[in-house]
Amino acid sequence: MQIIISNSSKEPIYEQITNQIKSLILAGELQEGTAVPSMRKLAKDLRISVITTKRAYEELEKEGFIYSIVGKGSFVAEQNLELMREKKLKVIEEQLIAVITNSREIGLSLDELQQLLKILYEE
Repeated sequence: MQIIISNSSKEPIYEQITNQIKSLILAGELQEGTAVPSMRKLAKDLRISVITTKRAYEELEKEGFIYSIVGKGSFVAEQNLELMREKKLKVIEEQLIAVITNSREIGLSLDELQQLLKILYEE
């Protein structure tokens, strides 16, 4: 499992970890029951605080992506992929509403917005 941390990102490090692990699970790269690295190992590998990895794992557990067994570690939880897809779609819709609002504020036409989306999507 490869996690890449960006110090220049506005996103907190624990969120970067959380989002990347979620993406790996949703993409099927981390299967149900697969062990994820221990908090200490991940912290050491990423050269960050164990507190940061602990917070990321707590978020993942709270959202149902992983579960922990005391003394054994953390594992990928069973996922209802259709439910996860719906949650992601809702987030995308909310983000697109913000994009549309911003686009209208600066007078960007629908054609210009579609061209921009196409360029960014194909990168």
